[in-house]
Amino acid sequence: MSIHNILEELRQKYSHQPTFIQTATEILESIAPYLESLPATEADYRLVRRMLIPERIITFRVDWLNDQGVLETNTGYRIQYNSVLGPYKGGLRFDPSVTEDVLKFLGLEQIFKNALTGLPLGGGKGGSDFNPKGKSDNEIRSFARAFMIELHRHIGLDLDVPAGDIGVGGREIGYLFGMYKQLARGNAGALTGKDPLIGGSLGRTEATGYGIVYFAEAVAKEHALALSGMKVVVSGSGNVAEFTARKLIEKGAVVLTLSDRGGYLFKETGFTPADIDTLAREKDAGKALKDIATPGATYHDGTPWQHVAADAYFPCATQNEVSKADVEVMVKSAKLIVEGANMPLTLEALALVRKAGIPLAPSKAANAGGVSVSGLEMVQNAEHLSWTYEQVDTELQKIMQHIHSLCVENGRAADGHVDYVNGANIAGFKRVFEGMKKLGW
Repeated sequence: MSIHNILEELRQKYSHQPTFIQTATEILESIAPYLESLPATEADYRLVRRMLIPERIITFRVDWLNDQGVLETNTGYRIQYNSVLGPYKGGLRFDPSVTEDVLKFLGLEQIFKNALTGLPLGGGKGGSDFNPKGKSDNEIRSFARAFMIELHRHIGLDLDVPAGDIGVGGREIGYLFGMYKQLARGNAGALTGKDPLIGGSLGRTEATGYGIVYFAEAVAKEHALALSGMKVVVSGSGNVAEFTARKLIEKGAVVLTLSDRGGYLFKETGFTPADIDTLAREKDAGKALKDIATPGATYHDGTPWQHVAADAYFPCATQNEVSKADVEVMVKSAKLIVEGANMPLTLEALALVRKAGIPLAPSKAANAGGVSVSGLEMVQNAEHLSWTYEQVDTELQKIMQHIHSLCVENGRAADGHVDYVNGANIAGFKRVFEGMKKLGW
């Protein structure tokens, strides 16, 4: 058996799940040279194949009432992918794009991401095709409580601890946790991303975006670059993009863009913290970027990749938002590319960046800050303590530095070049692979 055999088997069996195949291909191609160097046995390759198959896929119907009293039905999922290192850990996504394919891709990425943090966390993912956009607060509460009626049977502090993701912020986590507390008749912190008032961690809201910038700062330093003074393109305008932009501005970078599904805002002089305050407030009120007045900024349809030259690019919106054609333009000016969203570059785009030799921070390393602070939230819940913001942020910076060191150690080639994609995949794989062996799996 070989990596080639495993990939061919996956492509035949899951041809209807292209996003899952995409992330599996990236991971397997990275770890292939490492396995060959061992050299790996037939049993080792069978263990790799086993790692790619979720331990459990739970699918359930969610029935809820809209504001007109009409019964609505959505599909809910929880993929409990790999529990070698600890309880399943990964977000819940509420979005019409949610399918088993998307959640398998996210869950497989999550295994390696969680392994990189050094925390005792397994990998999982879940969500629903429910669309929270345009829904009233009452409808979101109704759906969240109905979703938890089914999900609560499968989660728990030592079993599976979900968090938020696209469409699931602090409000949604609060409603989900409220229902969980009533059903479980207890206060165990079986969800993270909670408001600090109800057992959450300070700094969790900012953690993914801030962690992205802490990792980018380490990559820049490794390559004798500095974020200060860099012109930066950021995509997205949700939680990850917002706090990535805020921390970049704090570090002295000039953030030129933010975007949503319709288009992007461009401000040549760079967004200010006050601009982002306004954008966040108006977005929370349900407005699209094109309808938000931002002094000095212009709105454009489409994506910014081929139209805004920058020193650094931070795709923070969604998977596969950056194509090969986009990258062909981006590499003309880019000194650094940092994946804030999960797998925002297509395989072809990824290959072109790596060929160009531009430092590329992969999402499973760069955006691990969110799950890192979720892990710290679990620690605080177990201790019945609440850490200060400074404690949490200090630990987050340590974890992101640790992840960067692992990527450099496992991704440095003989010529000194660091391939962060290989480094992240190999470092995460080693920990899970060895754990499976020690458990007799």
